[in-house]
Amino acid sequence: MSNWSAKNPYNSKITENYVLNGEGSRKETRHIVFDLGDSGLDYKVGDALGVLPENPPHIVEELIEVQGWDRDQTVASHKGEKDLYTALKKDYEVHMANKKFVQSLTEKIVSSGMSISMSIVKRSRDNVDWSSTSEGDLPPGLNSSLPSDDPASKVKAIVADAKAIEDYLWTRDYVDIMREFNVKYSPEEFLELADRLKPRLYSIASSHDAHPGFVELTVGIVRFSYHDRQRGGLCTQYMADEVVVNKTDVGVFMSPTKSFILPEDPNTDIIMVGPGTGIAPFRAFMEQRVHDKAPGRNWLFFGDQSEKTEYYYKDEIEGWLDGGHMYKFTTAWSRDQEEKIYVQHRLKEHGAEVWEWFENGAYFYICGDKQYMAKDVHRALIEIAIEHGGMSEADATHFIEKTMMKEQKRYLRDVY
Repeated sequence: MSNWSAKNPYNSKITENYVLNGEGSRKETRHIVFDLGDSGLDYKVGDALGVLPENPPHIVEELIEVQGWDRDQTVASHKGEKDLYTALKKDYEVHMANKKFVQSLTEKIVSSGMSISMSIVKRSRDNVDWSSTSEGDLPPGLNSSLPSDDPASKVKAIVADAKAIEDYLWTRDYVDIMREFNVKYSPEEFLELADRLKPRLYSIASSHDAHPGFVELTVGIVRFSYHDRQRGGLCTQYMADEVVVNKTDVGVFMSPTKSFILPEDPNTDIIMVGPGTGIAPFRAFMEQRVHDKAPGRNWLFFGDQSEKTEYYYKDEIEGWLDGGHMYKFTTAWSRDQEEKIYVQHRLKEHGAEVWEWFENGAYFYICGDKQYMAKDVHRALIEIAIEHGGMSEADATHFIEKTMMKEQKRYLRDVY
């Protein structure tokens, strides 16, 4: 065992970093390999890797510029004294604003001598549509529906409603807000408000037995643009754009799982549902089952937009199929036909066989999107129990949610 942790990470280097998508894909999914060197770090399949990111240089530069700060000024960070640029880049979350900062605008603007008319605020709030948007849409930017050009009234309307703050922050970072309200903070004031930079956790996509001394990830790179400025996922962009292969030190540590593990009995069959980057732990599971020569059958459900551009690890999967290691590989390519097909649809299509596996003690695993996909898959399992198990709605729900998940612990989830 090693003593590496979020507070004391091991400085690793990335040895491989390449795009898995085919030409023409609208996504950017990467396979990233870290060298564990002499760290003594070990892991089991199902564990996660913690990665310590840094903020994008252009956002740090913009923040310093809009505030007129001296980048070389010495400041007291929670990680000790250092120059302001380094503190902003490595110690605080500056790629996205927080509620505490938005709430601080009231005092900052009032102290600048701007009056607040509570009657205006009330009338303005009554005229704002605070309702959420439809599924799949981002909440609206509030510029067009905020009360007046008076900054104090505008801020008051936002901070008076928790949902309004949340919606407001969807499309804005610190630079956007500072420019919108023309507010100035000292570096010390800002660092007091900003959140500390947190590590990001990624499901490990490799077996340590199959790749001694290395740990591998499957990472979806998040990129988008708001207000004519480029944004993205903090850690994914850092690994994709800033880290130089075999050169840049990246802090890492292991985050072990107690529950998302393979069955103790290698004869047990397993069903794995991992669309998109949710395939990561199941690549690890397959490598481990092959290494262990586990006789249990392995059935993987995988889905993404198109077979031509998102068939990740195709050679390995076909090798497992040809070698008899993978019993079945069931795919759901959502954009390869007119109607959208997702993994939950494929599960229901194969419902009779899935139920047969459940009756024979198979484990069921799911990894990926918590908000939509995992809920849809969960519902599909209940419907399979109703249709093929002859259960009532109540009994089917009890079987999936209580018997399999909690009592038998053979329905396991890694969702985020």
